[in-house]
Amino acid sequence: MNYVSFEKILSQIEDIAICAGTEILKIYETDDFAIKEKSDDIGSPLTEADKAANDVIIAKLSEVSKYPVVSEENEVEADSSALFWLIDPLDGTKEFIKRNGEFTVNIALIENGKPVLGVVYAPVLDVVYAGFGNQSYKKVHDKKEMIKSVYKGNIPTIVTSRSHKDHRTIKLLEAIGEHKDISMGSSLKICLVAEGKAMLYPRMAPTYPWDTAAADAVVRAAGGRVTDTQGNELDYGVNRGTKNPSFIVATKNTLDWQKILSDLR
Repeated sequence: MNYVSFEKILSQIEDIAICAGTEILKIYETDDFAIKEKSDDIGSPLTEADKAANDVIIAKLSEVSKYPVVSEENEVEADSSALFWLIDPLDGTKEFIKRNGEFTVNIALIENGKPVLGVVYAPVLDVVYAGFGNQSYKKVHDKKEMIKSVYKGNIPTIVTSRSHKDHRTIKLLEAIGEHKDISMGSSLKICLVAEGKAMLYPRMAPTYPWDTAAADAVVRAAGGRVTDTQGNELDYGVNRGTKNPSFIVATKNTLDWQKILSDLR
């Protein structure tokens, strides 16, 4: 796809993410909602909001393109040789259940195993992050600003998972030394690195490709990187049962986290 095609399609994907967010909020704002446990090996929670958002996104994406849609909530397999959508209709279901607002709608377009376009929408916060090519932006209540993954503080700010901070992450934080620590849910953590509010986001606990693809596209377009602990980009052209490796999200001007990890080993 060329630059013009990306730019044209991005606004459509943003609208789709917002429509899905509207459906999520209808359920989020009720007094009660059913919670189930998925059959995956990490016991992920599932709500009716996950399904409602999934149905909206898949229906509307079919109006935009003929590309298949691989979702956390369906059984479609990726074909790495072709373009396909990779979505998480409700990323941060635990945060949804806690009602803290830190959950997102994630939609990414994958080409040759790489996320080439991504939209992340946080319905409660009414914040959109989007990226393609070498352009990323953040939109808050329809006010749009371009973002770059460049950290401007003197003391590193590290963003960590609110629900999944394991012992390896804690050891890394200790090895980094003086730093500021922000805890947050969902793919918003990656987006904080994309806009330069955090320098680093280490993730050692399990995730799936649909958890990270959209925000990965945003941070790439902003000049940052999402890599495994060896510095290799994540592969999104994998089978749906394949988890992401441990990974690090870093700004363009990050600290030498690979040396720190090497010293820890």
